Amino acid sequence: MHRNLPIEGVEHPDHRVEFRLSPGDIQAVRFGISPGHELVHAVRALLRPARHPLQWGWLREARDQVPTEAFRLLADVIGVDGYVPDFLTTAPRWDLTPDDELAALRAAAPAGMRVDFGKMVLRSTGRRQAALRRMQARPERARALIAEAWQRVWDAALAPIWPQLERMLRADVAVRSRTIATDGIGRMASGIHSAVSWGDDAVRVALRRHSEQVDCRGSGMVLVPSVMGSLGCMVLTEPPAQPTLFYPAQGVTAGWAHDGVDTATALSTLMGEARAEILLASHVARTTSQVAADTGIAVSTASHHLSVLRASGLVTSTRDGNRMLHLRTPLGEAVVGATL
Repeated sequence: MHRNLPIEGVEHPDHRVEFRLSPGDIQAVRFGISPGHELVHAVRALLRPARHPLQWGWLREARDQVPTEAFRLLADVIGVDGYVPDFLTTAPRWDLTPDDELAALRAAAPAGMRVDFGKMVLRSTGRRQAALRRMQARPERARALIAEAWQRVWDAALAPIWPQLERMLRADVAVRSRTIATDGIGRMASGIHSAVSWGDDAVRVALRRHSEQVDCRGSGMVLVPSVMGSLGCMVLTEPPAQPTLFYPAQGVTAGWAHDGVDTATALSTLMGEARAEILLASHVARTTSQVAADTGIAVSTASHHLSVLRASGLVTSTRDGNRMLHLRTPLGEAVVGATL
């Protein structure tokens, strides 16, 4: 699969990927999130801090917590830029969790891993190339070691700030979804990044080395915001993956990793501590009992708060058999995003 970074070192002004869509086909565009993509860029930020100034606030806290051997292994697999092995991340989805990502990695097919290792061997030299050759020769063993390293680095570097990071990703999606609904795909696409434009029913992405036309009519395309990937855009174009564009999320500043407390405080001032806590955690569907347990309040009190949030249009409630599931609405996402 092609994964290319634009921005720095552009070699040809006409290098671009065109994702071709049907006229007015809103249904062809969906959004997802990718914990694995965030981890890839976290590793690269740790490898080259000077190139990632928007991550410096996070880096100051994370760099001393990362386990050395696990990080070194992931760094060999990921590299400082360019191609990312396909087996390391799974297809982005709206409901994708870090556990889902890790489970997919543990189930990666050895044959596909050999191919990916081969691509990385061609793109590397010296000690890293030798390490990749050893992994290519024993993919099952490499898979187990990489999955363990993935888990350890995730737990040390990203798990502590994942709730804040995830809120930023979902807030970005909410804002862009609203733009599609009010102003169309063209306006939304043109506002993604300076390397992205819209014209003649195609989303165009300027890249460093690659040009391609991708027919998304029928298959659609996936847009994936990234907090850690703040340098530019990346794409996936090779089947069987659905055509995908990764882009920098909105609202990423050098202090983003420390803004979570401020967000909770601001929402608490607006709507009360309990309702703010419920809204912040409602990016996943939960029953009333789960909401009560997570918030540490009585079920009846949780039901009352959910009723107020639902009446305000911030939460939607859907029956699933005998259960009632509560989930943040696009308006709720936008409220969280505006606070961020």
